[in-house]
Amino acid sequence: MRNTIDMAPFARSTIGFDRLLDQLGTLAEPDAGDNYPPYNIEKLGEDRYRVALAVAGFTDNELSVTVEANQLTVSGKKTDGDQKDILYRGIAHRPFIRRFSLADYVVVKDAKLSNGLLTIELERQLPETMKPRRIAINGHTWPADFQRAA
Repeated sequence: MRNTIDMAPFARSTIGFDRLLDQLGTLAEPDAGDNYPPYNIEKLGEDRYRVALAVAGFTDNELSVTVEANQLTVSGKKTDGDQKDILYRGIAHRPFIRRFSLADYVVVKDAKLSNGLLTIELERQLPETMKPRRIAINGHTWPADFQRAA
């Protein structure tokens, strides 16, 4: 039995929340169960994050990191290099695609491969118009005759 959330009632009464409703619908879907490659998501500061994927055995030429429409996609595919006579394969080298949904204004700052870990640095960069700002309250000078009446 599959539990899904019907987003139609929300879509009828909201404007401009299509992407949010799509994301909520996607989150409600059951996970495919594929947990390869394993990964960590770290919060480094108020607006900084790091995604680390364990990609032992892959080279930087066999990995791809792309961002499109607020979705970070990391994929890997081993090239058929020198085929060795492997007696036991415990290190997975299967192709993979791992997707992460990014919030608005989150950009990829850097990606590094070191010691079998692919680390991707992310940062939320709000435009100046979106940042909170203090509004000055201007004093009002009442006419002299109004002040006497009070």
